[in-house]
Amino acid sequence: MKGIYQINLKHIIILIAAVISSGYGFAQSSQASVVEDFKPSVTNQPGKQFPQVNSQRIVRAGIAAPQALKVQLDIGGKKYDMVKDDKGVWTGESLPQDEGFHYYQLNIDGASVPDPGSLTFYGAGRTGSGIEIPAYDRDFYALKEVPHGLVSENNYFSTLTNAWRRCFVYTPPGYFAESKTRYPVLYLQHGSFEDETGWAIQGKANLILDNLIADKKAVPMIIVMDNGYANKPTDNASAAPGNNTRPVSIFDEVMINEIIPMIDGKFRTVANRQHRAIAGLSMGANQTMRIVMNHLDKFSHYGGFSGTSNYPSEDAVDPTTFLEGKFKDGAMVNKKFRVFWLGLGTKEPKPFPGSVGAFRAMLDKQGIKHVYYQSPNTGHEWLTWRRDLQQYAALLFK
Repeated sequence: MKGIYQINLKHIIILIAAVISSGYGFAQSSQASVVEDFKPSVTNQPGKQFPQVNSQRIVRAGIAAPQALKVQLDIGGKKYDMVKDDKGVWTGESLPQDEGFHYYQLNIDGASVPDPGSLTFYGAGRTGSGIEIPAYDRDFYALKEVPHGLVSENNYFSTLTNAWRRCFVYTPPGYFAESKTRYPVLYLQHGSFEDETGWAIQGKANLILDNLIADKKAVPMIIVMDNGYANKPTDNASAAPGNNTRPVSIFDEVMINEIIPMIDGKFRTVANRQHRAIAGLSMGANQTMRIVMNHLDKFSHYGGFSGTSNYPSEDAVDPTTFLEGKFKDGAMVNKKFRVFWLGLGTKEPKPFPGSVGAFRAMLDKQGIKHVYYQSPNTGHEWLTWRRDLQQYAALLFK
């Protein structure tokens, strides 16, 4: 028995050693599997070496913080511990990220802060860091040697909100070279916790249209990018401390009564419904669907990117009651729209696939013609919406 015990114990010791060795080997091979072809991101501040991205779509962040006790890279809904070297520089890497643009931040001793190596972008309700993971099809929004339009900043006072507002307006190549041509207009809205800068900066709307127009795949058009947050002015009672009443959104009124008349008066537009389109992403898709269905005399093209007005419900949509029965008469809807367009990423989180799916099922039941596009391998993010815009804009005003 003693001999058997000794043999089994020996085997156990060998087995434990093998497991430890194997585990160590896995850790080493995991480290070795990271391809060291990291390059500074195109969204870095000039001259900054971090953050970086490699061919595996891994993000490597770095920051000098010699007095910090713990630093993490926060991206894609996950935090990654970073390691400090003897000079006080922390570096760390993420798992591979999806292609496209992503907001991120650093967490230093419990405080989430922008990365000083990155340019800043307004999104997720804050001004913070963003990074581009190169996409296989990034050529369609690349800066190229083609004729370029102009994005201008336009300030205006809204009597409806009793506040100054701002929109960005894209005018196509050639707009200022002559003074007679008039252009159709696309009103393009951002999503929740973003603003009028989103489509002009993260969305690269101007470059997408520059390239489409140069390739003769889109009609030259004006694009108006306004702020979807427009609230009724608060009175003294509602502004009192401790009052949690939500402000009343009046963006639809601002769009119809202030933005469109301003654009038609200031720019050379074709001011009729046949030459006016509207689209939005997520919250903006919800808003613009309500606007267009309540004002069919103003628009003939609609685009919903990752959103519909039945959000967040995934239940079947009743056309007799949804939006006051605006989709009840399918034949009428078909006559009103030259393009009715919906897009969604294949990796969108709940409830977007369900709510958009329920809405599409209602359209099919009502015999309402629509175009549906799926962005491959993208979620609720800017690459999805860039692709949506490319597909949608190519169909407009033809």
